[in-house]
Amino acid sequence: MADDVKLVRSVGVVGQGGVGKTSLADALLFAAGAATRVGRVDDGSSSFDFEPEEIRRKITLTTAFYSMPWKRHDLTIVDTPGYANFLLDTLNCMRACTGLIFVVAPAEHELRVEAEKVWNRARELRLPIVAFVSRMDRERADFDAGVGDLKKVLGANPVPVQFPIGAAESFRGAVDLIRMRALLLQADGSLKEDAIPEDVRADAEAARERMIETAAEANDELTEKYLENGTLTNDEITQALREGTLAGRFVPVLCGAATKAGTLNPLLDAAIEYMASAADLGTVAGEDPKIKEPIERRPETGEVFSALVFKTIVDPFAGKLSIFRVLSGKLAADSTVLNVNKGSRERLGHLFKLAGKKQVPVTHAIPGEIIAVAKLKETASGDTLADEKAPIIYPGLVLSPPAISFAVEPKSKGDEEKATQALVRMMEEDPSLEMHRDPQTRELILSGVDQLHIEVVIERLKRKYGAEVELKAPKVPYKETIKGRAKSQGKLKKQSGGRGQYGDTWLEIDPLPRGTGFEFVDKIVGGVVPRQYIPAVEKGVREALPEGILAGYPIVDVRVTLYDGSYHEVDSSEMAFKIAASMGFKNAMSQAKPILLEPIMSMEVIVPDDAMGDVIGDLNSRRGKVQGVDSKPGGNQVIRAQVPMAEVLKYSPDLRSMTSGRGSFTVAFSHYEELPAHLAERVIKEAEAARAAKE
Repeated sequence: MADDVKLVRSVGVVGQGGVGKTSLADALLFAAGAATRVGRVDDGSSSFDFEPEEIRRKITLTTAFYSMPWKRHDLTIVDTPGYANFLLDTLNCMRACTGLIFVVAPAEHELRVEAEKVWNRARELRLPIVAFVSRMDRERADFDAGVGDLKKVLGANPVPVQFPIGAAESFRGAVDLIRMRALLLQADGSLKEDAIPEDVRADAEAARERMIETAAEANDELTEKYLENGTLTNDEITQALREGTLAGRFVPVLCGAATKAGTLNPLLDAAIEYMASAADLGTVAGEDPKIKEPIERRPETGEVFSALVFKTIVDPFAGKLSIFRVLSGKLAADSTVLNVNKGSRERLGHLFKLAGKKQVPVTHAIPGEIIAVAKLKETASGDTLADEKAPIIYPGLVLSPPAISFAVEPKSKGDEEKATQALVRMMEEDPSLEMHRDPQTRELILSGVDQLHIEVVIERLKRKYGAEVELKAPKVPYKETIKGRAKSQGKLKKQSGGRGQYGDTWLEIDPLPRGTGFEFVDKIVGGVVPRQYIPAVEKGVREALPEGILAGYPIVDVRVTLYDGSYHEVDSSEMAFKIAASMGFKNAMSQAKPILLEPIMSMEVIVPDDAMGDVIGDLNSRRGKVQGVDSKPGGNQVIRAQVPMAEVLKYSPDLRSMTSGRGSFTVAFSHYEELPAHLAERVIKEAEAARAAKE
């Protein structure tokens, strides 16, 4: 393993789903000599997609890592998910990378919103990017289209450093535009350097001129030299490309095919040549946890130790594996460090580098390296580990509000506790999962990014923890309120030998503004209801609130005023007044124009231009109110709307269908509104039927 920070690279393979990132990552292992054959997603032999759910679905569900040597460097390939359902893991694991290979496959996929999210995150983290136009051996392969998409959709400044020789069935290699030599695929899969074929020479020369012209913009000195001489040396071009890539000014573009691993050696070289080490990225900003002031750490071995835990893997048998990137200092195995977020000490035993599902022990770690350690007691994803004498805290992980929720119902009583405990552990792995018990419906609610996301969680729940559950649409938490005012007497008078029960209340109820809740007002004068019984009156009303008179839903946004009543010196009691108040409240509710309220959700739906009309029409059909539309770069629109919760419980698959998988959305509770009468009637009938079934 390397001891020089400048020789460490952690390179993320990123892009939208379906462009062949994992196939490319597997082929890179083979090209580097780290694997004896090219792993394949289709037959389950991938070194990255090794989880059973990934093998069955043939898509990447979680980020995987593989550390290997390449030309004196320590190179870790970070293979990330690209589909929206699992993109949060990608956005967080990008924190561990020192550079990115951004994969596009224009032969099969236009750039979608997922690509834009990854791109924006990369720019936010100031990570250098090398783009790779993949699947050049496929039908309709088009290198120029890939370069054009990077520019048009993502606003990149792409600089091709290769030019393809042929495409689709005739793809046979690429021209190295710096050295102006052809890299031709041989029958055994290797590359042979040769003269540039005449049929592509003119195009390659034109591409080289464009490359030099852009590279010269890296700094003023090169610009001046280019203007004087009309060209740059090969070394100057390479240095300019590196400088401009690290600064984010432009993106070198290469091409090839994962099925032809020989074409990927130049990509491995580019990962070293144009991308950053931790030293190149510079100081890392954090905060002093004591004085809350900004501080920095240098990515040097002589600096004090600090690291960010960006991912957690929980196995029911092997325990918890915390994965972190060392940001400063040198860490030795069997060290004790401080979890700055928790304020607790953690003993780090063995240190590991990851090679797919294998763990390779190492004696120490330096800045830029991705390290795994087992069985930390309190550490979670997003926590900072640091030297106890020099604590620092780094920004945490990206969080995203869940977009879809299901009620989780165990198949047997024995599964209930097992499932709940297992889901708590799974939430440690997956920050995009949320779970809570709905206080109104008493259902266990599991929320996530998308239906597929939740389905994968349930599959893992059964496989890893042996807990079987069913997913159901959650009950909509309707509420009840009133639109009018009413007065009513609630009177309890019982006499059955001995001491009786007597309580007499006069209540007035009127509506409050939406979201106010409940208010109790005491207007008793003259002692007609003794002071000691007034709290019992309020308690009686409050105990009646959870079950309304229309459909049994909680009552909200009402003011109850106690303004009159009477008592008996012997027979009155707190219990009598509590019961009387409950009776009076229910009577008044029935006279005050009771209505049902439904929860309204605020939504932001990101859709391509060509699907906007369909999506807006669909939202309107769901009783939604579109509040505005904003344009985004790359031909996407953001639709802001408010839609009843009942209408969007299963919105995700419908949006996917309308946008061919290119749309995404977020949803959050906004407020309650009156449920239209014809729908309220149906809800009331369903509630009556449910009550009858229980009796």
